[in-house]
Amino acid sequence: MADLAAVKRALTAQRIETPSWAYGNSGTRFKVFAQPGVPRNPEEKLADAAEVHRYTGVAPAVALHIPWDKVDDYAKLNAYAESLGIEIGAINTNVFQDDDYKLGSVTNPDPRIRRKATDHLLEAVDIMDQTGSRDLKLWFSDGLNYPGQDDLRNRQDRLAAALRETYDRLGDHQRILLEYKLFEPAFYATDVPDWGTSYAHCIELGERATVCIDTGHHAPGTNIEFIVAFLLRQKKLGAFDFNSRFYADDDLMVGSADPFQLFRIMYEIVRGDALNPAYGISFMLDQCHNIERKIPAIIRSVMNVQEATAKALLVDRDALTRAQDAGDVLEANAVLMDAYNTDVRPLLAEVRTDAGLDPDPIGAYRRSGHDEKIIATRVGGNQAGWGA
Repeated sequence: MADLAAVKRALTAQRIETPSWAYGNSGTRFKVFAQPGVPRNPEEKLADAAEVHRYTGVAPAVALHIPWDKVDDYAKLNAYAESLGIEIGAINTNVFQDDDYKLGSVTNPDPRIRRKATDHLLEAVDIMDQTGSRDLKLWFSDGLNYPGQDDLRNRQDRLAAALRETYDRLGDHQRILLEYKLFEPAFYATDVPDWGTSYAHCIELGERATVCIDTGHHAPGTNIEFIVAFLLRQKKLGAFDFNSRFYADDDLMVGSADPFQLFRIMYEIVRGDALNPAYGISFMLDQCHNIERKIPAIIRSVMNVQEATAKALLVDRDALTRAQDAGDVLEANAVLMDAYNTDVRPLLAEVRTDAGLDPDPIGAYRRSGHDEKIIATRVGGNQAGWGA
């Protein structure tokens, strides 16, 4: 049986990073839906992230997206985050929202455009220096829509050259998180389409290049927990972008579409002794809250990850190993299902109470009146959202 005290300690130590862009306006490919009270600048995004941490106790870092969160003084922004009791996490680049990148960024056939894109990656490392950030998260929309449009191998060479120049610019405490995506916006071929491509480039770069798994970036039916297990074995799993999908890259709240999958993923993390922040994996959210209120949606998402983690920690690993070694298929599956079917909400309420938090984070936020306050006070100006 799981050691309940150890389970509580692990849940208390858990850390989940939230994304600045999740606090701003977002939408579908057809419409960005504006909400009252959303942030008007990066500082207000940080303030909202601090609210999430206030009620969950496990979300002390917020990822930035450049240029959406561009400011004149990043050291000052970092100091403001610290004054709120949080810190700046990963720095995300943007090489997909410029007309120059229509045919790709770092893989573009035009050397001028490749230089422009690579310079942006280097700019992000400069920002990391100013904020103390450890992680540079790279996602490339680069790819092809038609056979013959460009040379597939040449594009891999161009990608490798940009990654090498960026990697060589990193400080000793910094690393690259290389994300992948099956398709979209390129439909015929994507330059970093899967974990294998990301893994191969990371191996080529060195030990401070690791793979980022976005849970929405796979083909239907993909066994993501196998990818987790493999990358853990190779010590090349650096981060997650947690979200949910029904069809493609839906960016819905993590745990909302397939909570059993999230449990299976977190079990591999627990089984690999990789839950502790000291291991180095960043558990980040990457979501767009198009129709729901932002802050409570992110609080709920953090809670979903906590619940999946708690269930994973409750797996009776001794009993599971015995059943597996005996070839007892049904019993092995039953051990996992027993943990998954456990109602862990009372356990998490105890963990929060022990930490001096309200056992009901969503209820506490609603009772705080913060939502009504930001709706009343954040008026005028340009409210931050996609492309801000």
